[in-house]
Amino acid sequence: MTRSSDPDKKAFSSTSAPAYAAAGVDLDHDEAFIDDVKEIARGTFRPEVLSSIGGFAGMFKAPDRYRSPVFVAATDGVGTKLKLAAQIGRYDTIGIDCVAMVVNDLVVQGAEPIIFLDYIAMADLQKEIAADALRGIAEGCKRAGAALIGGETATMPGVYPKGELEIVGFSIGVVERDQVIDGSTISEGDVLIGLASSGFHSNGYS
Repeated sequence: MTRSSDPDKKAFSSTSAPAYAAAGVDLDHDEAFIDDVKEIARGTFRPEVLSSIGGFAGMFKAPDRYRSPVFVAATDGVGTKLKLAAQIGRYDTIGIDCVAMVVNDLVVQGAEPIIFLDYIAMADLQKEIAADALRGIAEGCKRAGAALIGGETATMPGVYPKGELEIVGFSIGVVERDQVIDGSTISEGDVLIGLASSGFHSNGYS
């Protein structure tokens, strides 16, 4: 499993720390956060996860039960619901939203979500906020059955307003080739089922 606070930093020695600090990036603080969240990710692992904590990329074995697997990939973000989260000071639920936004795009193709990765960007790393968001992402992964095998936490002073963050998710699912849902069998007389929302949806608040 990979989790980095910025992969570019790995190319520099510890002597670069003062330069990062001058730019508003605390490397030690960021790395301590990564150590804190590793257990959160481990709690989502499936038997197919092959990579250990701390690698450059996550590895996952294709489930054996699929005869002719088709892999389906999707990415999405939480969007302007992040503004609501900031106003009420609660960030765990937007982690769940992030997973839902992505895996919903997989399941409509008939795919089982198996892998998830996240990207969190902030002006400066606020550990409590980022950890809450990651706990929500992990909870969403558990509900979806996907393993959180990697992620990126980027601190970019001057790019994002202080106190705000961006959350994006990436997921891969798998479906039998002969069970792919592509809409080609939809016909007149089919029943549409609507489900009531359990809360505020993502996006649409700007």
